[in-house]
Amino acid sequence: MIWLAVRNLFQNKTRFVISIGGVALALLLILVLDAVVTGVQRQVTAYIENSGADVIVAQEDVRNMHMAYSALPAAHETHIRNVAGVAAVTPIHYLTNLIEVGNTRNLAYVIGLPGEDGVGGPWRIVAGKTLPAVGEAIIDRGVALNSGVGLGDTVKILGEKFRVAGLSEGTETVSGGSVAFIAQRDFVEARRDTGSVSFFFVRVRQGESPEQIAARIEQRLDNVTAQTREQFAERERQVVNDMSTDIVAIMNLVGFLIGVAVMALTMYTATWARRAEYGVLKALGARNGHLYRVVLGQAFLSVLLGFSLGWGITLLLVVLVPRVGLPIALEVSGASLVKVGGVSLVIAGVSALLPIKQIAGLDPARVFRGK
Repeated sequence: MIWLAVRNLFQNKTRFVISIGGVALALLLILVLDAVVTGVQRQVTAYIENSGADVIVAQEDVRNMHMAYSALPAAHETHIRNVAGVAAVTPIHYLTNLIEVGNTRNLAYVIGLPGEDGVGGPWRIVAGKTLPAVGEAIIDRGVALNSGVGLGDTVKILGEKFRVAGLSEGTETVSGGSVAFIAQRDFVEARRDTGSVSFFFVRVRQGESPEQIAARIEQRLDNVTAQTREQFAERERQVVNDMSTDIVAIMNLVGFLIGVAVMALTMYTATWARRAEYGVLKALGARNGHLYRVVLGQAFLSVLLGFSLGWGITLLLVVLVPRVGLPIALEVSGASLVKVGGVSLVIAGVSALLPIKQIAGLDPARVFRGK
């Protein structure tokens, strides 16, 4: 029966290519959409996940950085340092602004860093300094290339001029934006605000639980929200999910319907074209269950090949898209593969319903009479 399923599938080469291509297109749509969302999530959370902080303290009810604003009294730093289990505290200034080079403007998350080494700085430097001094900036390498600037050149951030002292990698964000780093002193002077900071990045002592330290900080200070790095990053991902849920759900449904339509039509025509063979098998005593397995085998094999082709094209796009300079990050996740695998099985099962119904009502005598 399995051999019959394989032979039926490959007998008509044109129909085979159309069915596999249609399923691959449908699954490719779902895979690419999921890869875009996962890639955006990775970009949005890259700074947090590479910050080195164990606990992040923000203004009350502020639980993420993207499209959020936080302001805390600078005096909180001393209080947080005195919390049992805290090893170090780094005040971070943050604001969404622009990197300006002539008429070129690039959206940037501007981070103001203290002068000493700590957490919250660039995590991958490809050229120049690892921390900006006063009057200096570290910007993303892609932004530098697109703007035509390099080390030693001048850019404008927060309305002030800075010399590019370092180029970072992995600091690109959504919509062609990036993360830029300047000295805390420059940030404060540009904003004319010496009494507040945006976040406190906290390192805990070895053996201490970040969850417990976060709870202690909230108990000690009023009007703050303390979260572990993982909790903070998860809220960032949730922001992306909230913005993309509707469009992704609609396009996934479109992909599913395309797959079902293509597979159902292919299975139906393949079964109808070989109804004489099925009639002979039934006349020889083959049970309907055996023939159902033939149709299901065709459907599952077609979907498996379509899934493999769609996955292969998606992986190719993951590699090619960054190389052509498109401001899109693609990343295939295990959860996406599991979801698309489940969708594939449903497509195979649903597309086999019509042919199975056709076989169930097949009368061998009528087939032989050509009716």
